[in-house]
Amino acid sequence: MFNRNVIQELKKWANKPKRKPLILRGARQVGKTTAIDIFSKEFDQYIKLNLDKEKDRRFFTTELPVNELIDSLFLSFNVSKNKKKILIFIDEIQNSSNAIRMLRYFCEEASHLYVIAAGSLLETVFDNKISFPVGRVEYLRMLPCSFMEFLDSTSEIKAIEVLQNFPFPEYAHQRLLDLFRAYTTIGGMPEVIASYRNQKQVFVLGEIYDSFLVSIMDDVEKYARNETQTKVIRHIIKHSLILAGSRITFQGFGGSYYKNREISEGFQMLQKAFLLQLVYPATQTNIPVSSNYRRAPKIQMVDTGLVNYFSGIQNELFISKSVDEFCKGRIAEHIVGQELQTLSSSVLFTLNFWVREKTGTSAEVDFIVQHQGKIFPLEVKSGATGRLRSLFQFIDQSPHPYAVRVYSGKLKIEKGKTPHGTPFVLLNLPFFLVHKLPGYLDWIVKTK
Repeated sequence: MFNRNVIQELKKWANKPKRKPLILRGARQVGKTTAIDIFSKEFDQYIKLNLDKEKDRRFFTTELPVNELIDSLFLSFNVSKNKKKILIFIDEIQNSSNAIRMLRYFCEEASHLYVIAAGSLLETVFDNKISFPVGRVEYLRMLPCSFMEFLDSTSEIKAIEVLQNFPFPEYAHQRLLDLFRAYTTIGGMPEVIASYRNQKQVFVLGEIYDSFLVSIMDDVEKYARNETQTKVIRHIIKHSLILAGSRITFQGFGGSYYKNREISEGFQMLQKAFLLQLVYPATQTNIPVSSNYRRAPKIQMVDTGLVNYFSGIQNELFISKSVDEFCKGRIAEHIVGQELQTLSSSVLFTLNFWVREKTGTSAEVDFIVQHQGKIFPLEVKSGATGRLRSLFQFIDQSPHPYAVRVYSGKLKIEKGKTPHGTPFVLLNLPFFLVHKLPGYLDWIVKTK
């Protein structure tokens, strides 16, 4: 077990004066159950239910009044009502529609209890006529481990300490870049990191990645409506792992003959399961950001390590000592997208990139980030240099001069003018500082 950032969010939830039952959402095997087990140490008593098990499901086979259900749970788990802080965790809640309905009554009639629900297929119940009680629950998203969590899990204490310095000290650049290369190579799935921590090799990780893929492929049968949809979704999973970071179209996706609608519905279901995100472009340079769903999206998979393994490049990345090798194009962009997602625990958070609307021109900026009422363009470059043509086109249309280049070079600020004469302030940010982006955006605004 190692600590997870989501635990701080759980503590904030627990301290709310008007707390509602919490739904913890996220993909299979990102560590939801383990995180709640760690969080449970904050409580006097802990009741843990796994609705995959018949003995735990039986509590919800009939619709008991909530006070009787609580009494039954307390009796079975030998819990005293006199204890001040009692946590009830209902795992795999998608296996019981009654358990989902009971969340409303936990909110209305037993708000003194701390109730959390989760499930590896939780998101799919929305398509099966089972509704969560509107306005009676809260949601929190959990992702694979971030770079900082990777450092914590591998006991890189000094690296964590150095990253707290602001601005980041130049002497630590190469060491942090090497650590980020390892993180980029294996990804952030907790079981993968735990195995890597013990052996520092990637060839032993294959079984874990394969097991994950088998699990999510098997899961498809549990929520697909029919055999055709099962085949479509499995096709999408297989090809998305190879095409991650690329723009795609639904028609003929992955060389298939499946219809546009079939592929679109399959992607929607995989997004609900948090296995991937379709990242859509925006065309504006000021807030609010509006995704253009008529344009081709990019695929952002749940984890870059999975992409590397199933693309057949993981061993190459691990062996290579070249920064440019481990930061190859779409992999560099994909890991930055993964780190950007850690900036928010909201289930509504989405990534966007930018495209120029003008006909006859092609300009594309890898990501746009909303912060303090501004949209900041962010371009990912695989090496320490790289052309910034699209970034300059964004700046020419932007109401402010700030932009970000994420790359393998040193932390620095550049000032200059675009080819059209527009002044700009460019933050050059090393890959390993993406998780600190909001603070560095504030920094460049102040340096104007």
